[in-house]
Amino acid sequence: MNRSGRYIAQLQGDAEYKAFVPNPLPFEIRLDGVLQTLLSKADLALGRLDGISEVLPDVDFFIFMYTRKEATLSSQVEGTQATFSDVLKAEARIEDAEIHKDVDEILNYIKALNYGLKKMEEIPLSLRLIREIHATLLKGVRGESRCPGEFRRSQNWLGGVTIRTARFVPAPAHEVMALLGNLEKFFHDVTALPILIKIGMIHAQFENIHPFLDGNGRVGRLLITFYLCQQGVLKKPLLYLSEFFKSHRQEYYDRLDAVHEKDDIESWLNFFVEGVAITADKAVETTRKILQLRERDLHRVMGLGKSSAKGKILLDFLYKAPLIQIKTVERVAGLKNPNALALVAKLARLGILKEITGQKRNRVFSYKDYIDLFK
Repeated sequence: MNRSGRYIAQLQGDAEYKAFVPNPLPFEIRLDGVLQTLLSKADLALGRLDGISEVLPDVDFFIFMYTRKEATLSSQVEGTQATFSDVLKAEARIEDAEIHKDVDEILNYIKALNYGLKKMEEIPLSLRLIREIHATLLKGVRGESRCPGEFRRSQNWLGGVTIRTARFVPAPAHEVMALLGNLEKFFHDVTALPILIKIGMIHAQFENIHPFLDGNGRVGRLLITFYLCQQGVLKKPLLYLSEFFKSHRQEYYDRLDAVHEKDDIESWLNFFVEGVAITADKAVETTRKILQLRERDLHRVMGLGKSSAKGKILLDFLYKAPLIQIKTVERVAGLKNPNALALVAKLARLGILKEITGQKRNRVFSYKDYIDLFK
């Protein structure tokens, strides 16, 4: 008997197909030496990440940029074409005809992520919260006609033009609520399974249930962050796996598929836990580079004499909005136009800001060294 679930024959009109019904969580897991070693590496990496976040003077600035990177990459996994640069320009309200029109999908992801993290200060991770996150994710963008915020009442499938040619058919609609009820119960399971094993199982189970008509992958990846925060693995939401999943996109799908196709849960968990370790280590390195950059540029700005106070105000703002126009500098630093222009010119001479449009009007200045840390 398969641990992960079973296929059941179904009929839709004259189309016969097999749908996969997952078994309730938790599955029986074989914690072999390979998986235990990966868990140890991941735990150590998460500890380093949690520790270094304590020394960041403004950890929320780091989170601000990291969430935008995560939103971009998670959306790109699903085919969104907009880029990280598009997101920064859109949020800074910089007019640019080259900004891809589907950037709103990424902006919605950011809203959904922030909404979920804020809401979890009041209520635990739940099906209600998942529905609310999904509604936020699809509001006003591609997929808004696919019942945002509602679990599906019809059969869906992955790949293929018709259900007959589908690569994978999730559980029939009448099975969905029972499966989700078990998943919600498992969110708060107190058995002795390692937390990373639990969230790996949760992500795979959610993808196998595929409870929405659209947006399942993005919601499933958001669940990883929400669950790790709920369990207190990290004091701040600093771990985002979409870069790893996008870099190993085919393997990501293959490992998830192997859970229902081959009952190979361990290969997925090995891949997932290794991704946690690699991503956490990379986040630690990025954090160190941010600290070095901040120290270097703060030293430069404090050498500006009478302009140093306003320069520091602007530098601090750049960690939240690394693309900036003169009108924003006027507002942030409380300067009139000539003085704002002069301050930006000084930061440009210091190598902190760089003009990126080549225009004489509506110029945009970039804190390129900082942005590059997140590319």
